Amino acid sequence: MSIDPRILALQEEVTGWRRDFHAHPELGYEVHRTAGIVAAKLREFGCDEVTEGIGKTGVVGIIHGRNGPGGRVVGLRADMDALPIEEETNLPHRSTNSGKMHACGHDGHTAMLLGAAKHLAETRDFAGTVAVIFQPAEEGGAGGKAMVDDGLMDRWNIREVYGMHNMPGIPTGHIAVRPGPIMAAADQFVIQIEGRGAHAAAPHLGVDPVVVGAHIVAALQSIASRNADPLKAVVVSTTMFHAGTAFNIIPQRAELTGTVRTLELGMRDLAEKRLTEIATGTAKMFGAVATVKYERGYPATINHPRETAEAVTIAKRLFGSAAVDAEVAPMMGGEDFSYMLEARPGAYLFIGNGDTAGLHHPAYDFNDSALPHGIQFWAEIARSRTVA
Repeated sequence: MSIDPRILALQEEVTGWRRDFHAHPELGYEVHRTAGIVAAKLREFGCDEVTEGIGKTGVVGIIHGRNGPGGRVVGLRADMDALPIEEETNLPHRSTNSGKMHACGHDGHTAMLLGAAKHLAETRDFAGTVAVIFQPAEEGGAGGKAMVDDGLMDRWNIREVYGMHNMPGIPTGHIAVRPGPIMAAADQFVIQIEGRGAHAAAPHLGVDPVVVGAHIVAALQSIASRNADPLKAVVVSTTMFHAGTAFNIIPQRAELTGTVRTLELGMRDLAEKRLTEIATGTAKMFGAVATVKYERGYPATINHPRETAEAVTIAKRLFGSAAVDAEVAPMMGGEDFSYMLEARPGAYLFIGNGDTAGLHHPAYDFNDSALPHGIQFWAEIARSRTVA
């Protein structure tokens, strides 16, 4: 493929931004330094409008094309927040904030979209208007929903919206996408088990919540194996089990916590129903009582067919058909870009990060060689999708 020389000329500068963001990670909505830099650069680039504080700490830049204000408005989104992970690299740009790390590549996403904003503001080589959207709190804080609720789509009359996430294991310069569900709904549950405490040497005098909890953990696996349609995805993972204070005491209570991931609303409903029935029924069988708190998180990220097909066409034109997987398997991770896709048609894509450590791994680092490919793709989305 051929990258625009003007974009290639930006690589060193954009890499510098990316590594600065990596060295100064911020969590959730507390992305004040990052958002401040983003807003300052957008103004420096000559964006026609820069608005801060959308969805608490989100930033939106508006760039009009060659025809000036008006025309079709297309949104391009990047996330800015990091993760509560202690970095385990020896990189010169490693995190300087203890216990915080850009282990998911949001530093790269932010830098990539900033690079696209600079290129688009300089060239104005498109017909309509581009909204560059810098979002806080993707990692569990629902920043995407906060921005939508704050009027993101209606305020700027955004007609379509696109998001892009790096993916280790996919070669740089490659794009992977699919119509329909591409990321899962992410729910969480807490099961509180009330038994009857006793001396560990006299278990017959108590109701052991540890035994009850162990049976619940095992029984929950039957949701996927015996309740779900084998062709429909569901993941039920119990990730925490808390009980007891001493080796010789059967505790009074125990608590289980975990997550449920699904791609379809019907399966989401089924999983919630069966999890509650299994937990309460199993506890009752042993003479204990289980209380279930089930909280629905991000909905499934569902790509719109027409916009996904357009994105595939653009990616193939830029990178070649061999570099585009248009039917990538869905991932069971969650993503709050789902709220933006509920509000407007669009697509969420994966861009290759090459052979790197996995996402959310303490040795992960965004691959800077992917930056020009992402900027080029964003620029082409702007040129192709702002045409009415």
